[in-house]
Amino acid sequence: MDIYKIKVRELDSTVVRLSESINRLSTFRLAAFVCSIVVIIFLANERLLLPLFFVIPFCLVSFGLLINRYNRLFRQRQKASFLKDINMTELSKLVNKFENLPNGEVFASRDHAYSSDFDVFGNHSLFQLINRATTESGRHLLASWLSRPASKPIILERQQAVRELTPKLDWRQDFQAAGLPYQNSKSDYNKLLQWIEKPAELLPRKLRYRVISIVLAILSSISTGYFIYGLAYFIEDFSAKFVIPLFVTLFINSRFLKTVNQIAEDIIDNTHRNVQVLNGYHALIIQIENEKFDSEYLQRIQSAFSINNYSAATEIKRLRSILDVFQNRGTKKSLGKNDFYSIFNILWLLDIHWILRTETWKNKNSSQVRDWASAVSEFEVLTSLAGFSYSNPSYTFPEIVDEPYIIDFRTMGHPLITIEKRICNDFNLSGRGEIAMITGSNMAGKSTFLRTVGSNLVLALMGAPCCARSARVSYMEIFTSMRTQDNLEEGISSFYAELKRIEQLLNLIGSGKPIFFLLDEMFKGTNSQDRYKGGASLIKQLSELNAFGIISTHDLELAHLTSNNSAVANFSFNSDITDGIISFNYTLKKGICTDFNASELMKRSGIKIISDLTCK
Repeated sequence: MDIYKIKVRELDSTVVRLSESINRLSTFRLAAFVCSIVVIIFLANERLLLPLFFVIPFCLVSFGLLINRYNRLFRQRQKASFLKDINMTELSKLVNKFENLPNGEVFASRDHAYSSDFDVFGNHSLFQLINRATTESGRHLLASWLSRPASKPIILERQQAVRELTPKLDWRQDFQAAGLPYQNSKSDYNKLLQWIEKPAELLPRKLRYRVISIVLAILSSISTGYFIYGLAYFIEDFSAKFVIPLFVTLFINSRFLKTVNQIAEDIIDNTHRNVQVLNGYHALIIQIENEKFDSEYLQRIQSAFSINNYSAATEIKRLRSILDVFQNRGTKKSLGKNDFYSIFNILWLLDIHWILRTETWKNKNSSQVRDWASAVSEFEVLTSLAGFSYSNPSYTFPEIVDEPYIIDFRTMGHPLITIEKRICNDFNLSGRGEIAMITGSNMAGKSTFLRTVGSNLVLALMGAPCCARSARVSYMEIFTSMRTQDNLEEGISSFYAELKRIEQLLNLIGSGKPIFFLLDEMFKGTNSQDRYKGGASLIKQLSELNAFGIISTHDLELAHLTSNNSAVANFSFNSDITDGIISFNYTLKKGICTDFNASELMKRSGIKIISDLTCK
């Protein structure tokens, strides 16, 4: 799309301009620093104390302003760079290039009802095509939506939200850019949530610990002052009377701190790698809180961040500030002890202060944090679907009908095939027990067509637009048996693996839900007689159950057997052989396939075909 190309050019110019400004500012800052040092040294040598009194604060403030300006320009350049990367990624997705994008392979399961057969996860997958989430929880939720059909009310709600978000291009990209700096941080989102939800240990005894820590801090200050006083005024007569009060106080403080040492270390060990997670959620929540939404669904999700009249972004920023300071303490296990912090800790019992502040925050917010994370995840998935919708304006949101067992796609194509190579077909199937039997020559497009139907159903039933001019579908569960393989580790042959899938299908149908099945080349791992007998029996059985679906086969006998069955409709993909050249149009036609090309393909592979040989 041209809009992405225009944005890439504009953002590239912005990055160059900001880089030049940063370089000039860096040079000026260095020069200002050197000049400040020279002026301060000159004034000090000349004993010009009054000018020095004004110059030093002026230099410090000026240098602070320069650093602040530098950081602001750096953040602007970083955002522009991320936005440029986002638009370049969108351009790549338009031509189905997904290199270096998260592929969701961790969510793949060989035993799932359909995901492995439709390339839902893995390289060149629907997950890569749709995903624009930057958080771990967002990617988990997207995987869940791709793996589980939603009910009609939920689908309609999601469609409305996606329609509203689709034209909000700038906001969506700003939202994604806000989370990108933290996308690849080595953090543990679940560990952070578990720590936040862990019950407070010190807070129930807050008054006791607060009073004792204040009293001990006062005594430490007095004894320290007395010690310094002795050093300053009685250096020649300095005696143990100046040391003992400080020693006793520090000993009591250290014993008291030991009672909370493990709590302090647990806080840091559980959070020091996860502060980046908080930074990411904070940035994303700010974007959500500052935007206005019209759909009831989006407003409901947004309201999760402002329960009890306080802002989730403000609360997360407060926790992040507490932990940023507390990280300076260090631990023996992970960060190493900070001696500077330890000195002030034993004097004024800083651990007590920061533990109580942390547990007070947890006590106030722990019941809401998981809801905040879930709401961010929902926004990430909805903006992912909206980005997918925006990049494919010809796609359509399906009509979700109440009648069961309905699929009706017009000009339907595969979303993972580029528009230049995509061949679209119409397909309609409706009614309990209805089966579309598809025959066709090798490489004619049968398996791809099954995946086309299945992929578009996955999109439709998660609330996304479909790769079709129009679509009508009902709620259904989807089940496939297409890529069955040997499993040497478990000692399972491909034929037995297929039987296990069929068993899963029949068990799923027994649940009473409407099931849509896609079976590719049934029983291909056995002899033709058993394949014919088993296939015919299964087709008859499926046509009498709470299911409907598509079966592809090379077996013409099986297709002819079912031609008199009113529940089975025959479709085919054909090929043409002209002067030994095989061509395909990948167009679905009604009826049984009449053209086969296996013998011709074998000839091309060097096999000498016996022309007068027939099968007995």
